[in-house]
Amino acid sequence: MTRKHATTTTSAARWTAGFTLIELMITLVVLAILAVIAVPIYEHQVEASRRTEARTALLELAEREERYYATNNAYTSDPTDLGYNAASWPVIIGGGYYEIEAPQITDVPSQPPYFLLTAVAIGNQAQNDTDCETFTVDSMGVDASLNNANQNSTAECW
Repeated sequence: MTRKHATTTTSAARWTAGFTLIELMITLVVLAILAVIAVPIYEHQVEASRRTEARTALLELAEREERYYATNNAYTSDPTDLGYNAASWPVIIGGGYYEIEAPQITDVPSQPPYFLLTAVAIGNQAQNDTDCETFTVDSMGVDASLNNANQNSTAECW
């Protein structure tokens, strides 16, 4: 009986000493599978958050244009009139993944005043996110998006 107890103790000591090579390999395979699944999902979510940042900046700029129009009866393309610190366009927004180009203002006497605001992807965002390269908003509230081939991608991006 004493001998059996000693064998059990020796066996238990061996099992508590560490992991076997098979256990480590299985763990590495599971981690690799998780990484293959998780990394693309994470990158997609990061791109989506940057798109949201660009859309939000455009909508905020549209609100500023409307506020300016309410007090001056005209739209402006001067960034300082709209509360931006930049002296000229383009204005880089948020984390630096999109820039807002100069507003296109149309003020024809026979037509209502009109503006078109555009945000364009720059840097890594332009290289990695080819589906939603350009966002636009106009004074009528029409939102649109173009991919890198200048095809309409509004359904996926807005």
